[in-house]
Amino acid sequence: MSKLDLYKVFCKVAKSRSFSKAAKDLYMTQPAVSQAIMQLERELDTRLFTRTPKGVSLTNEGSLLFEYANSAINLIHVGEEKILEFKNLTTGELKIGVGDTISRYFLLPYLEAFHNRYPNIKFKIVNGTTLEICAIIKSGEVDIGICNFPLEDPALEIRPCIDIRDIFVYGEKFKTILSGPVSLDEVIKLPLIFLESKSNSRKYVEDYMMSEGIKISPDFELGSHDLLLEFAKINLGVACVTKEFSQEYLDKGLLYEVQLTQEIPKRSIGVCFLKSVSLSPASTKFVEILENKRGQEHFSKMQ
Repeated sequence: MSKLDLYKVFCKVAKSRSFSKAAKDLYMTQPAVSQAIMQLERELDTRLFTRTPKGVSLTNEGSLLFEYANSAINLIHVGEEKILEFKNLTTGELKIGVGDTISRYFLLPYLEAFHNRYPNIKFKIVNGTTLEICAIIKSGEVDIGICNFPLEDPALEIRPCIDIRDIFVYGEKFKTILSGPVSLDEVIKLPLIFLESKSNSRKYVEDYMMSEGIKISPDFELGSHDLLLEFAKINLGVACVTKEFSQEYLDKGLLYEVQLTQEIPKRSIGVCFLKSVSLSPASTKFVEILENKRGQEHFSKMQ
């Protein structure tokens, strides 16, 4: 019998003041209970109980030990209950690394769906670029990251969720020039508005254009997708944007999509997390919601 088991028997006897009643409560035989108490007394070299006509009572030493042992066992029970709550998602925290644009245009409906289902789980959202998010996943600062793909990192499990398209958009000023289908070679002759070079989205488009023998030199490099749209709207140039995040501007006629003779290949947005560490129950459920088709339909309705 382990030391913890001995203390559980000791506390049960102390509360019931009876070896026989303790044995019944613990589903043990009375000799087994007696043997456990004798073993504990031998190990502590202290007498813990005095026999009385009505059962047993604690000695002074036994009373002192019971005060601490009972508190410790109660705390263990509380810990077990907390673990159960954690598993049942009635408590806990979900830590997510994500960029501002993906938060606004992709993540919000999933956060809403998760919160409606598990209202007691707290959110901690940490903003960053894809590379920054990968670093904080590895440091343990967040449980999962929502990132622009492609992404290659042997330490991370990478799961695409939705496909997205990179396009060029323009305002009224360029309507005549860009009225028909044009090549990427023609587009780069115009003032270009791109995300800053450390962006994974920018790198993807730039790498693709380089593979086609086209080198870009943007006139504007910005840190926000929303700014790309606003700069294009006031005719400062042609902006490279994510179509799914620009639909409102296109639908309202604030911007127009460049009809390319050769489209930029699709890429994806998805979730990533450490391969070497098991996901928490909250993270597991959130990833399930991200991968759920109904969640993707919810996202589609936002466009």
